[in-house]
Amino acid sequence: MSLAAETRRAVEVHPFLRQALRAGVVNYTAAARFLEVDGETDAIATALRRYTDELPDYESASRDVRVRMESGYGRLEDPTDDHAMVTVGTTAFGPIDGDLTGIVATGEVDGRALATVLERLSIDGIDPEATAVADDALFVVVDRLDGATAVRTIEGALEGVPSASS
Repeated sequence: MSLAAETRRAVEVHPFLRQALRAGVVNYTAAARFLEVDGETDAIATALRRYTDELPDYESASRDVRVRMESGYGRLEDPTDDHAMVTVGTTAFGPIDGDLTGIVATGEVDGRALATVLERLSIDGIDPEATAVADDALFVVVDRLDGATAVRTIEGALEGVPSASS
């Protein structure tokens, strides 16, 4: 495999680096040192520059989304319960007067929006109990104490979802 191909493959293992390359905010030499590619740092940095030239520019767009918070969510005993908002395997979450908060975003949502939301929640130190996206709805379950912060974070995240990367 060529050094250029190996460098590209190494970048694909680190999506944050690919996004940073698209945005044009990378120190190529530092990125070359970061990647686990056999070769001279200068040659890897050159391969990164060439790869960056082929990537689409980084763009983001605000989504037309309505976000609301609903308290009182928890784990349901029966994963087939009609009130389940999200079910993963045999675990379901729904409104049961529990100690969790459900956050629902409706409108222009998709997997990319969910990925952006999860990344931003992680930055804010919020670890969701469960998440899902389908059709025009995105659902996140968080601890009740994190609810208000999570709503603000999700609203902010949906204001700048990265565009598709081809």
